Amino acid sequence: MRLDQFLSARTMYSRRELRQMITKGKVTVDGAVTKRADLPVDPEQNTVLLCGKHVSGDQYLYVLLHKPKGYVTSTDEPGQHTVMELIPPEMCRKELCPVGRLDKDSTGMLLLTDDGQLAHQVIAARSHVAKYYRITLARPWEDDYAPQIAAGITLADGAQCMPAQAALVPGTTHEVLICLHEGKYHQVRRMFAALGNHVSELERVALGGLLLPPDLALGDCILLSEKDVQKMLKCETDFASLLQTHQRSSS
Repeated sequence: MRLDQFLSARTMYSRRELRQMITKGKVTVDGAVTKRADLPVDPEQNTVLLCGKHVSGDQYLYVLLHKPKGYVTSTDEPGQHTVMELIPPEMCRKELCPVGRLDKDSTGMLLLTDDGQLAHQVIAARSHVAKYYRITLARPWEDDYAPQIAAGITLADGAQCMPAQAALVPGTTHEVLICLHEGKYHQVRRMFAALGNHVSELERVALGGLLLPPDLALGDCILLSEKDVQKMLKCETDFASLLQTHQRSSS
């Protein structure tokens, strides 16, 4: 693969911009400055730096963002701040985009990738990638919520939800952990509206077998490995264990 081709596939720059940067000596391959845009590189063997920043040779990029409030889950939306503004340049690629959605007023775990097949697997209902949310209700939890959610809530517009799991975080009256295997528009909020309550805070805390790192600050992001992504797809987080974790964080 040509050097400019390699960089174009893994950065936000055009081939023309990259050729100019290479000519100006801003690219090194295995520690040596090169001014050849057509230099052959092997993504698995060579170490490439652009403006002093390492450019990953991996075919796909997987980014985990701890989304704060105030950002829409979109690559571009006029008049709005998007989650793409939170991704540092060295983690950006042309095809990088969010997988699924989190509301503007919601926080928590958001995956971004340029792997279209992976994105489809996570979003598709038949893949059953579990999504876990910690929510705060406006009014206290009621004991009959759990069996209704387990049976499948019917939303106000008549849409039928798949059976889900929900439980009150022990030691609280308003905080709830809920696990879904689908992703209808504003689903969690609409489910509790159908129960006569209101979700005032919502945070996604896990996807499949992958937990939101407790030390990842709001607005920060990290790169995930392919192994992390496979864990997310093939495993599920133990609901009871996660409930205990949030019990400790609430106490």
